[in-house]
Amino acid sequence: MENLKVGVIGVGRIGSLHAKVYSEIKGIKLVCIYDINVRKANSVAKRFGCSGFGDFRDILKENLDCVSICVPTKDHFSITKDCLENRINVLVEKPLTKTLKEADGLIRIAKKNDLVLNVGHIERFNSAFQKIEEIIQTPKFIECHRLSKFPKRSLDIGVVLDLMIHDLDIILTLVNSPIKKIEAVGTNILTRYEDIANARILFENGCICNLTTSRVSDEAMRKIRIFLKDTYISLDYFLQEAFIYRRKRNQISKNRIPIEKTEPLKNELKYFLDCVRNHKELLKSALEAREALKVALKIQEMIWKRKY
Repeated sequence: MENLKVGVIGVGRIGSLHAKVYSEIKGIKLVCIYDINVRKANSVAKRFGCSGFGDFRDILKENLDCVSICVPTKDHFSITKDCLENRINVLVEKPLTKTLKEADGLIRIAKKNDLVLNVGHIERFNSAFQKIEEIIQTPKFIECHRLSKFPKRSLDIGVVLDLMIHDLDIILTLVNSPIKKIEAVGTNILTRYEDIANARILFENGCICNLTTSRVSDEAMRKIRIFLKDTYISLDYFLQEAFIYRRKRNQISKNRIPIEKTEPLKNELKYFLDCVRNHKELLKSALEAREALKVALKIQEMIWKRKY
């Protein structure tokens, strides 16, 4: 399968980036773009030399190998389901769905049709994270801060499903232990969903994680600090840089971890295309995304039970 035929469904800010990156990758053909706003679909399609559609049924007629789905979360289930049932491999932006029932339904359809179902947890493809993942062993404490100014997107969900889920996906990967206890607080500020949230997670192996997320902050921040025995690592996802701090006798040394910076979205899409082309790891991403969704929904439930 040399020249994969690819489509993009939904071309807001994120979907437009998917289209741009696909247009730059060799060995594939960006065939078509769909958006409920046909003028936007045609505009983006013209930019990248492909077809634009305002009717979702048209994209299903194009005999595509795979698609990126970048629509609002409320539409993830229905659109992904239609694509999988039409035997199209899918990368859907996070969160996988709004409910575990929907997530399980998509995983079941992908498995039945022997298709790739990947989820856009892009921080896994950040070069800084990929570098430190090689050296992380048995973390004892993890602290995450993910703050942003108020966005003009993803307002159909709260900050837990929109932003915190990135960090949940990462810590579940790093800690690799069942969860023993969760505490969570949060509140809405500008929307009817939670706009700021904090969660504290205790794992059965003793690791504790503290996560703070806001979309009403005055500054943007995407950082994680991971404390190990006699060592801690500080990582900045924005800058794609990381430092390692080690205790030496009664002093602490600080060293920059050498990182070759790359484009996370391009890494993610290349991985997706590789999975499709080589028919590998068909459900790995989706199953991991389901676990992050499960924890995110629990945190969300605790926030709103506490609030009311």
